Amino acid sequence: MTQATSEQVLAAARQWLKPLVHVLIRCGITWKEFADLAKTTYVEVSTTKFGKRGRPTNVSRTAVLTGLTRREVRKQRERLESADHAWTGHVTKGSLVLSTWHQDRDFLDAQGQPLALPLDGEGATFAELLRRCGAGDVRASTLLKELRGAGALREIPNGRVEALMRDYIPQSMDAGLVRLWGTVISDVASTYQHNLTRRSAVPARFERAAMNGHVRAQALPEFRKFLENEGQAFLERVDAWLTAHQARTEQPSEKAGAIRLGAGVYHIQDEDVRS
Repeated sequence: MTQATSEQVLAAARQWLKPLVHVLIRCGITWKEFADLAKTTYVEVSTTKFGKRGRPTNVSRTAVLTGLTRREVRKQRERLESADHAWTGHVTKGSLVLSTWHQDRDFLDAQGQPLALPLDGEGATFAELLRRCGAGDVRASTLLKELRGAGALREIPNGRVEALMRDYIPQSMDAGLVRLWGTVISDVASTYQHNLTRRSAVPARFERAAMNGHVRAQALPEFRKFLENEGQAFLERVDAWLTAHQARTEQPSEKAGAIRLGAGVYHIQDEDVRS
């Protein structure tokens, strides 16, 4: 195995930084704000991931690892202690609702299709669906508005709501989409981090890609349709497997041992104004 040089690592980092910076600029984030964020994150990772015998890294070693002064390290640690980390590992409430609606037998008809649900009352209702999937802390009206806006459900004349989609995907660069962006990029990066830094006795995490550098440009619409169909079918099988192995959170012993687990499928394409 050839050891990567600093120049090679920086060149690789520049590849994934370009689409990241593109989004940051679109959202009005300046280089100074990003630099401040990078500084804080350097301290966070150095402190939590490079300690010895399971303890946090001390200030002096963190300063050596990051190139910051000890005074700056302390300042960044104070900032971290007061930061809001609520977006880490985010899974949207809308996604949880739709997944449960398509998986939980109590919300399916005899053909295995999602039932049209009354908003409240006894039995299978939209309110009970929210409670069942862990979204009961969000107002039903708020989720209805979000899912309706994404085209994932509709209200029918008898006062019930009907599922139209299995996945919740915001359609604009709003807070929900930015949350998903952060989570997906973090998940992909974490898989590569694991595979790059794991010990030989630790299993690698699955990561594969199928690509061809000489595909006819005219085939793009056909490929997009193919990927949407095949990728969705694969993810639905993954979703069913995850549901079958889901911890029973009402039991403290199972809830304590539960982890976030899943897989993703994404479209690979060179930059193209026609896309």
